[in-house]
Amino acid sequence: MAGNRGTIKGSYSFNAEEDAQKLRKAMKGLGTDEDAIIDIVPKRDLAQRQQILIAYKSSIGRDLIADLKSELSGNFEKAIVGLMTSITLYDVQELKNAMKGAGTDEGCLIEILASRSNDEIRRINETYKHQYGTRLEEDIVSDTSSKFRRVLVSLSTGNRDESHYVDEGLAQQDAQCLYEAGENRWGTDESQFITVLCTRNRNHLLKVFDEYKRLSGKDITESIKSEMSGDLEDALLAIVKCTRNKNAYFAERLYKSMKGLGTDDNTLIRVMVSRCEIDMIDIKAEFKRMYGKSLYSFIKGDTSGDYRKVLLLLCGGED
Repeated sequence: MAGNRGTIKGSYSFNAEEDAQKLRKAMKGLGTDEDAIIDIVPKRDLAQRQQILIAYKSSIGRDLIADLKSELSGNFEKAIVGLMTSITLYDVQELKNAMKGAGTDEGCLIEILASRSNDEIRRINETYKHQYGTRLEEDIVSDTSSKFRRVLVSLSTGNRDESHYVDEGLAQQDAQCLYEAGENRWGTDESQFITVLCTRNRNHLLKVFDEYKRLSGKDITESIKSEMSGDLEDALLAIVKCTRNKNAYFAERLYKSMKGLGTDDNTLIRVMVSRCEIDMIDIKAEFKRMYGKSLYSFIKGDTSGDYRKVLLLLCGGED
């Protein structure tokens, strides 16, 4: 489902059969020709990559993703296999990986569930059940706890109001409720924040945020930071950020994945792979505006080898 604000536009002289043969040749025998793989996979759009998968199986009789997994490794493998996976299935696999084994990647759960549309969430739910035989909600409930669990479960229903209608009276009422639930009382009634932030439409929430500032003299994000902590705070802040400017939210995710010691490669790969055909042009622009340096230059300075080559292609150039 390529969007027109993506950096990956696909190839005009595309031939799925030819690409399939080239990929097989790149992986056959001793050693792997990584450059040949880079010359195809990140330079095709998702629809073309899906055609290559079919052509590979029909003409070579092998599973391309299985071959890639056996021949590649590390972050390069994650990026290439991620690109060869359909968008919904990729989200589903990332959610599952975030919850399996010891420890939970709460940041991944928040990022996906707070930023996807109702339709995307519904497709994720269907694919998750088909893929793993359990419901996404069941796995969230067994892997998280307390109010944080409530936020994720609410977001995972894909039931947010997506109309553009703003009820001025209700917006004032919601702002008052949030004020009474936080700044204007001892302790915090987090459930009020969860109800409003997880169910109202974008335009309505923007009005609520304005009303809240008028009432309390504080931005809603300041109140969330002072009233909440940990994963619950991160989840509610992500909802506010996605409501105001989703591209800026993803730009911040990319920046935080690369700043400081070490790189959060999983987040970096996930955002680059999942957004490269949807809104990466706008994410890049927000990144430059927010941090004064191009996303391209950050990636160049923070990654290396074949992995870097793939990410720079997904970035779509220096600007």
